[in-house]
Amino acid sequence: MNRDHFRVLVVDLDTGQSQVEQFDGRDQAIGGSGLAALLFEKYGRKDRPWSHADQPFILAIGPLTGAFPLMSKTVAAFKSPYHDQYTESHAGGRLALALRFAGYDGLVVTGCAPGLSILELGSRHIRIRDAGYLRGMDAYATGKLLRRIHPGGSGHRSILRIGPAGECGLAMACINVDTYRHFGRLGGGTVLGNKNIKGIIIQGDSGFSLPEGSDYQKLFATVYEQVTATNMMQKYHNLGTAANLQVLDDLKALPWRNLQQTSDPETITGVNGETFADKTLLRNGACSGCPVGCIHIGYVREKFHQDNRYFYRQVAYDYEPIFACGTMLGLGNPFEVLGIMDEMEKMGLDAMSGGVALAWATEALEQGLVSVRETGVELRFGDAAGYRQAARMLGTGANDFYTLLGQGTLRAAEAYGGRDFACVLGQEMAGYATGELFFAAQSLGFRHSHLDTGGYSYDQKHAEKDVDRAVQFLLDDEPGRVLLTSMVACLFARSIYTEEMLARCLDVLGYETLAGNLPELGEQIRCHRWRLRFATGFRPEDVTIPKRFYRVQTWKGPVDPAYLDQLRTRYIEALRARVEPD
Repeated sequence: MNRDHFRVLVVDLDTGQSQVEQFDGRDQAIGGSGLAALLFEKYGRKDRPWSHADQPFILAIGPLTGAFPLMSKTVAAFKSPYHDQYTESHAGGRLALALRFAGYDGLVVTGCAPGLSILELGSRHIRIRDAGYLRGMDAYATGKLLRRIHPGGSGHRSILRIGPAGECGLAMACINVDTYRHFGRLGGGTVLGNKNIKGIIIQGDSGFSLPEGSDYQKLFATVYEQVTATNMMQKYHNLGTAANLQVLDDLKALPWRNLQQTSDPETITGVNGETFADKTLLRNGACSGCPVGCIHIGYVREKFHQDNRYFYRQVAYDYEPIFACGTMLGLGNPFEVLGIMDEMEKMGLDAMSGGVALAWATEALEQGLVSVRETGVELRFGDAAGYRQAARMLGTGANDFYTLLGQGTLRAAEAYGGRDFACVLGQEMAGYATGELFFAAQSLGFRHSHLDTGGYSYDQKHAEKDVDRAVQFLLDDEPGRVLLTSMVACLFARSIYTEEMLARCLDVLGYETLAGNLPELGEQIRCHRWRLRFATGFRPEDVTIPKRFYRVQTWKGPVDPAYLDQLRTRYIEALRARVEPD
């Protein structure tokens, strides 16, 4: 179990050759985010565009994967088609344990296959197979066919695949992981599409040993009890993150209709967590190694024959896709929201980016900046049928308008106008209109994600406008999150995996050096990631906040433009201080 080095499989698609390499640096990089940065430092081409064939696609897991609950994430790292800078995306599913049981801490894929292909690997085999027959196939059908063509290993196998969006080069293309999880943001799907990889199948076909003696068993039982026998994870097991919809609407922090409103008390009851659970929920699922079961799976049903013949599909839902494909589009029916998410899933589109982009397109159409000639369908807030058609056109880049919109909402706004109401904070916004600190934090965050820091939480608890205190919160908060993503812990479990608990877990597995240096390592990895980001072209001064965000009403009242700008200025200074020499 305990290795003092990383064991990484490196695959060159140009030659079809692969090799297992050992990397030193466990005591500095830990795993996950830290390992991904270490591997990009070696294999990445900082001065070349994301589409250069030599650019790597990287997967990395952590030292506790397979040994403790909720160490269930995998970090994907690549140069993003969205902004051509180094980035990460995180996903659950069976992938982390499949890599662990295949015997690898990481996977690096370079080069470009000669034709559309499937990469299949396990502990003792690797194959690159022609997959031309999958060209243009949606992500659901691709997964179904791959399971039939490559039988065996069910439960120990992870299947990654892309949809049409990844094949046609959209910067919003995601990677579907085991049907219900995703590497969603910043264009990972197009990175694989550019490498001619339609899917990756990883067989966890080996094993590994756990520590003997009672110390490990006792500590595992302690963690497991906190996860399952306390109320610390109850929210995620019960309604799931969809519970946040009502909370944020009550707080006047839920974006509606392209952020023209932050609350709609009449409509929210149709799409809040309780309604989704009561009307649409079929079952719960869980990532491998997780006893919580936060994955909520609903259904869409469609009549295909007048004699009452129906088919149905299962669609996983969470807070963020409901916000992007629901409230941002003015919808108040859960089945209509799931229907749009279903189209996004099939296309292999990031649902958050796609939903926010369609919200902008709706307002652009209202204002006459674009016409139905561009959108191909009449888009109206609250009209689900139009959005389902638009999702298909966006996912396939059906015309010049959708091809450009699929590269990012701001790209379309630059061509057609409407930049002021483009809800973009580095990338299409997450669903938290909580206030100034969140807007500043997401626009400048490493992944432009609400999970880069807890700015959204700070906004909900602090009415005062203390710039020093707020920026210091962001600076203090980030290293702990980087530590967790380097362990590949689910961030829902951050209240359980405190720094002290992580040290105990590492120590019992024999990683004494890691256990004794966690605070320093979190800061070290934070700075390493930012240096890579800056080295690949990030200029925080170039990231702007559209005017729509300056007009938002929150529970504290109107957003204060001066306070928001001060936060951004100070945070930019703080980020630069971490990557530039004294």
